[in-house]
Amino acid sequence: MKKYFLKLAKISLILVYLVIVAGALVRMTGSGMGCPDWPKCFGYYIPPTDIKELLWTPNHKYLENQVIIKDEKLLVVNTDFKTAETFDISKFRPYTKHDYAIFNAVETWIEYLNRLVGALAGLVVFGMAIFSFGYWKINRNITLFSWLTVLLMGFQGWLGARVVYSVLNPAKITIHMIVALIIVGVLIYIIKKSNQKTHRFTYDSNFRKIVFITLILTFFQVILGTQVRQYVDDQI
Repeated sequence: MKKYFLKLAKISLILVYLVIVAGALVRMTGSGMGCPDWPKCFGYYIPPTDIKELLWTPNHKYLENQVIIKDEKLLVVNTDFKTAETFDISKFRPYTKHDYAIFNAVETWIEYLNRLVGALAGLVVFGMAIFSFGYWKINRNITLFSWLTVLLMGFQGWLGARVVYSVLNPAKITIHMIVALIIVGVLIYIIKKSNQKTHRFTYDSNFRKIVFITLILTFFQVILGTQVRQYVDDQI
């Protein structure tokens, strides 16, 4: 099991970095609400590419929990059915998480790809945690921190849903980013502890202070960055 653990840990770290990059792309392009629901996207496993797929049409088969846009509102299909010639509101229920009902195909797919990378990262992290049991008798911290990463990834997914439901609340976005950085730190720690070829270095107290101050400044930089971005969005 140890043979594959380090590889999975490194792949996990790369994927989490990619999730952060994808999240930055989502933020820069304003695609955070590209998928108004979670974990699906407009009720689809593969999101639509055209607004026509989200509009009500007669003689069309809809599946349970698919989402349509009607009168600038999101409606959710109650159960599988085929539409008649006239619209029947009883077949739908209002989407109650928020009232954002705008479709942009580019933004939708940017957000969708962000979620796909996140899901892939979650699966690899889970696989890493399974293989971490090979270290249980050698260094239990490796196993414990591996499963901590699984919990953090789960929390990150839950928080991602809260971000969408809040229509991109700045505070939630900031926490979302901070958790991602914590996951990176935990994975680096895991890789360092599990790599038997790692060389030991000694550092003086000044170096440790510099590292600590740098981490604190980076933390505040992340917070300020999300707030600045929110300010820019509000001005547009």
